[in-house]
Amino acid sequence: MVSEEVMTTGWDSIDQAVKSIYGEQEPKHYGTLISYALGGSDPLDGISVYKADKPVAHWHFVTYGFSELYEKETDNPEDSGYGFELTCRLVRQEDEEEPPAWALNLLQNMGRYVFTSGNVFQAGDYLDANGPICLGADTELTALAFVGDPELEAIDTPNGRVEFLQMVGITQDELEAMQTWNTLGVLAAGLPHIPFYVTDLERGSLLAEQSVAEAVHNGMEKEGSNTGFLFVDQLHWSTGTKGWLRKTPSMLTIGAKQAEIIGKLLRGRLLKGKELTLSGAGIRVRFAPGEQSGFEQSEDLIRITLNEEAVGVMSENLLPKHGEFEVPVKDRLRVNIAKTTITDQEGNIVRTIG
Repeated sequence: MVSEEVMTTGWDSIDQAVKSIYGEQEPKHYGTLISYALGGSDPLDGISVYKADKPVAHWHFVTYGFSELYEKETDNPEDSGYGFELTCRLVRQEDEEEPPAWALNLLQNMGRYVFTSGNVFQAGDYLDANGPICLGADTELTALAFVGDPELEAIDTPNGRVEFLQMVGITQDELEAMQTWNTLGVLAAGLPHIPFYVTDLERGSLLAEQSVAEAVHNGMEKEGSNTGFLFVDQLHWSTGTKGWLRKTPSMLTIGAKQAEIIGKLLRGRLLKGKELTLSGAGIRVRFAPGEQSGFEQSEDLIRITLNEEAVGVMSENLLPKHGEFEVPVKDRLRVNIAKTTITDQEGNIVRTIG
């Protein structure tokens, strides 16, 4: 009986790229016993972890599984699989001999997200974790940003191109700065304080550094926001009535957790002549700049045009506090800021905003 040889051309290409940095260092490799295709729980085929000493002692994680590791299966000749692999760099303690298990789990969770949703990551993306990136840890890092790995450049493999995207732990105010300006700008401003974008659970916000805060402020004022599309957990629209005896305004409901950042984005987008689209469950709300404020609606899209005065009213009143306010537009429009409840993995309410 002749066994078929398994082609590992994609895997080998990643190995060669990492070898150019670490030479003959044998990584700690964490594979999966049962493949995802056969019902296993971990979508990534493996994660290799290397010991790095510069610019600070850290663990360097490299995934195997977002790209095509074996034979070419997709129809896209340019990209291998999803076109990227994830990396992550974590501060390594002096006496630490094994990489933290939580980081391995986090990378597999990123795999589940991509494999389930089909959404891919790109340099400049961000993701709100809605809590510590390391569950149970006393850390200010509650979100993730994605940037090109500073050492691993994109490679061309027999199965297509693969980029190495580094996942970076960020704080809530850094996330907001990225939303109101842009991710790569904030990370570049903070690079002198987090060399190689190494994630350190114990660090504070980069915005506490005057040089970073000034760079973010100047970037926002000059360029506005690069965030033209935002997923919103709590987003609802109810159409007003225009009867003879009773008129009611249309109502836009937004959750308290995201209200403030939406107000900032409206200033950073509309006052620079750009649109902003909010997307929720079965509904999209698109804000656009214009001289005359008003709104129109279709089955799944609400178009709201705001002049400078209306943008000012929205941004001043969109705060993380339950309440309502009226927007100065043609045909009455009110905004309701609803309370937001944050739950843990078991569904227990751990925090209420608003």
